[in-house]
Amino acid sequence: MIAIDNVLLSDEIIEEQFVCDLNKCKGGCCVDGDCGAPLSKDETKILKNIYPIVKPYLVPEYVAEIERQGTHTTDSEYGYVTPTVNGGICVYGYTDEAGIVKCAIEKAWKEGKVDFRKPISCHLYPIRIISHPGYEAVNYEPRETLCKPACKLGSKLKVPVYKFLEEAITRKYGPEFYGALDAIAQKYFDKKKD
Repeated sequence: MIAIDNVLLSDEIIEEQFVCDLNKCKGGCCVDGDCGAPLSKDETKILKNIYPIVKPYLVPEYVAEIERQGTHTTDSEYGYVTPTVNGGICVYGYTDEAGIVKCAIEKAWKEGKVDFRKPISCHLYPIRIISHPGYEAVNYEPRETLCKPACKLGSKLKVPVYKFLEEAITRKYGPEFYGALDAIAQKYFDKKKD
């Protein structure tokens, strides 16, 4: 277990290797799951505000679901989450010409239409954060079958999970936190060489 400030990270975040292989998984993490993407309370407000800008990027069926369910909903386990279509794809997803499911919010962000990239839980995947009184638990939780190609590619390229998620971890916790995590990882790798 790695402790930085009030955050406890599983050792797997530096020990395991991972690089998304969208050509193999086809963005399945936006489709497969018990509910939509977990959201913070602040993110629910952001989604409500940016929905009119993101709406043109969405297929009519998904717009209808948002109109019916709202820009977010709740789940008994995760709290606030993005709505899904019939318990499957996230309403903010779209399928590109290569058959890969991607995020319409992120597409609008890349085009400079919104300042919000996508929910942090999506950006951080395959790590999940569980908040507890006084601390957060950060765990590596790839899907066994769906993420197998990403684990294989990460191993081939020798990219630790935390390196793959550098931008997302920095977005969530800041550059000083990421620097501390990187320093801990470097000590771990140096020890492993001995």
